Amino acid sequence: MEERSCPNLLVETGLKPEAVEVRVREAWYEITQGEHRFYGETDPDTGYFTDTGNDDARTEGMSYAMMMAVQMDDKERFDKVWRWSLRYMRHEDGPYKDYFAWSCNLDGSRRAQGPAPDGEEYYAMALFFASHRWGDGAPPLDYSVQARRILHACVHNQAETVEGREVGGPMWDPETKLIKFVPETPFTDPSYHLPHFYELFALWADEEDRPFWKEAAENSRRYLHVACSWRTGLAPNMSSFDGHPLPVPEGQGENPWAMLGRCYFSDAYRVAINISLDHVWFGKDPWQTEFANTLQKYVYENPEPARYVMFPDGKIFDKEPIMHPVGMKASWACASLAADGPHKLNAVRRFFEMPMRTDKRRYYDNCLYFFTLLALSGNYRIY
Repeated sequence: MEERSCPNLLVETGLKPEAVEVRVREAWYEITQGEHRFYGETDPDTGYFTDTGNDDARTEGMSYAMMMAVQMDDKERFDKVWRWSLRYMRHEDGPYKDYFAWSCNLDGSRRAQGPAPDGEEYYAMALFFASHRWGDGAPPLDYSVQARRILHACVHNQAETVEGREVGGPMWDPETKLIKFVPETPFTDPSYHLPHFYELFALWADEEDRPFWKEAAENSRRYLHVACSWRTGLAPNMSSFDGHPLPVPEGQGENPWAMLGRCYFSDAYRVAINISLDHVWFGKDPWQTEFANTLQKYVYENPEPARYVMFPDGKIFDKEPIMHPVGMKASWACASLAADGPHKLNAVRRFFEMPMRTDKRRYYDNCLYFFTLLALSGNYRIY
């Protein structure tokens, strides 16, 4: 395995290492214990992240919490979030067996039964890291066993017919080896593509599936070349498996929410973080530096991306206000891990000067902020 550690770009801007480490610790404290926290506990042995904008717990945030906790060596919170996920979210049978219901109320009751694949891939990666950092314990803290169970389902689950429609199925398209938006859909979400995770799954998943994950990593890298605009570096929220934005459904041309799937919107901010981590962990795709330079040149030399929702080609989408400006700008700074252009260190300085979000929508922004902080401080590591 030829992984690399993230460089400490914050120190390269002139900050002292101690000041950077203090910022990391303070940010984790704010998320988990501070005035504007979104970590909570229902009883002594379970915990959860709240999506403060929607007042629910979702697999996105729960798996993020576990990845953050293992990076911060916070085994207590990791285990509490994992237990909450198992108790309320995991399907033990049926067409979604071994998947997790993507949204639950904070009392554990489910808002939805279906899974969202970005949660499963983060759960699996966080569990492998926990296994390597802390060692496997007794079930359900046998982390590596639990990770392989999730990944086996992602590849091998079969759809079942329920009330006349197909439900469930694999989370990766068997033909293209690309991750789906949900198991039932023939399209994808660019921000779900984590080739740096798949490289590691190819080492640690069930042996029979390791070639699959190797191919998935290669195919996701090629897919991202198309999904990210060569003019701007921006990606759409959703796309076809060929990388092009989804067409607007017939009769939905006046529906702004139908159009947002074609835009550089909330989900799509994560693409820059994912590509940048893949660059520093594995460095297999020289295009990633071109992407990062293109993105930073566009967003820092044009005022519109910081103010309006855009289409990936740079056209403004009806001047819709930005919902998650902190997370979006954090992702631009994270691109510095792959960049070698004139905006590289200035973007990192801007990020360090930007405060975390404190209002109702803080959850998503501060998740992207914290992942960027881990990456730019050299603390987002493979275990």
